[in-house]
Amino acid sequence: MNKWYMNDGSERDIVVSSRIRLARNLNGYPFPNKMTSEQKYEVIQKVSDAITKSRSKWKNKFVFYDMDKISRINAYSMVERHLISPDFAENGQGRAALITEDETVSIMINEEDHVRIQVLTSGLELKTAYKIANEIDSLLDKSLNFAFDSELGYLTECPTNLGTGMRACAMLHIPALETMGAINPLGNTISKIGLTMRGTFGEGSTVKCSMYQLSNQVTLGISESSAIENLENMTKQIIARERQARSGIDRDKLEDMAYRAWGVLSSARMISSAEFLNLADKLRLGIGMEIFDRVGLEVIDELIMICQPASLQVKAGGALDEETRDKLRARTIRETLEK
Repeated sequence: MNKWYMNDGSERDIVVSSRIRLARNLNGYPFPNKMTSEQKYEVIQKVSDAITKSRSKWKNKFVFYDMDKISRINAYSMVERHLISPDFAENGQGRAALITEDETVSIMINEEDHVRIQVLTSGLELKTAYKIANEIDSLLDKSLNFAFDSELGYLTECPTNLGTGMRACAMLHIPALETMGAINPLGNTISKIGLTMRGTFGEGSTVKCSMYQLSNQVTLGISESSAIENLENMTKQIIARERQARSGIDRDKLEDMAYRAWGVLSSARMISSAEFLNLADKLRLGIGMEIFDRVGLEVIDELIMICQPASLQVKAGGALDEETRDKLRARTIRETLEK
């Protein structure tokens, strides 16, 4: 089964992915940071049963992961694939996750809130992602009775999530704007309209492969559809600015840069994570500008997912030292590109 990042999506050359995340809590239970171990396992069972004992099409589509029993390497591989949060991976006690085989939908149980529903799609497909998230939300609410206030909306552990409890996000590949030094001014501008620009893995994370998360900050006093519309409109403006910036790049230099990146990636016997991401950034730009056509964007996006440190160690079946990881990364890249 293809993972979500192997599918095509609108504006794929710049918008790597769209994500919708919904925060929900069950009535009758304190927030996870105040729950007893017994209460946490009760919530895990209730959320799991709401899916697996339903009559919906989702009944058999999820794989259950007891985070108490997941190795640290496996947990961090999930973080690298944007399926769970770093905090969720760090401490698995009393936590669980339900994830579809194609990794489009993941449900974190007992993270900051009792339930975090997340949907990932390729390209600029926020409305598609929301439709799926809303379907899962409605299914769970039938039996779980989510905490809701007529004035405050969905009740969440963090006040910044009150209201819709929704965070919408577009992952943007914007190397031209980054090179121009336009990211900080852009961040200052979008913050004035209730949006924020973050690193590749969210709040407080660094930027890798020129990929930035653009997401909404406001959840109270605004509908889900309005929040998505605002984010989509700003995303389209950034797409236009990135394309304009790309048009100013010398195409001969870009072609040389892309082919040099291909040369190393397709022949290297050892390659570090940092070097790989730097070259993947250049090659993805060349593909997006239709200067390089030996592989598609989906191949580069797949490599970015599977060639990170923890994911490589999961593939190998255990912990690897840095040199061995670099060898395995190089071999994985060569084999994928040869296909």
